[in-house]
Amino acid sequence: MKLKVVIDTNIIISGTIKPQGTVGAVLQRLRQGQFTLLFSRETLDEIVSVIHRPRLRLKYHLTDKTVRATLRLLVLRSELVTPNIQVTACRDPNDDKFLEVAISGNANVIVSGDNDLLTLAAYAGIPILPPGQFLVLLDHSI
Repeated sequence: MKLKVVIDTNIIISGTIKPQGTVGAVLQRLRQGQFTLLFSRETLDEIVSVIHRPRLRLKYHLTDKTVRATLRLLVLRSELVTPNIQVTACRDPNDDKFLEVAISGNANVIVSGDNDLLTLAAYAGIPILPPGQFLVLLDHSI
């Protein structure tokens, strides 16, 4: 059974900027089809908005080709979830949308580098893990 995973925007952006290392490995495993990414229109909109920020693209030399490849990967290896609940659990209300997707999509895990999510450790029985711990979990589930 493939894991269903919610990935925070910071992991997607960091993995695009720096494909080497732990964060990049998360996107590489997605590319290999080792898990299914869950997203909502709202979380995808946030990713699209952030990855198109001119300052970010200039600073990290993100080309149109790189941006398109990342967005194509997300759509290809993902499942769209329409959240059916509203959550107000995170100290940063902007991160509640990831919890909503996880619960509504029956996610197995949330991957984040954001301390506002990581401090929860789990929500509604769904573990919230940094990338390195997620990769270990993924290795044991394959």
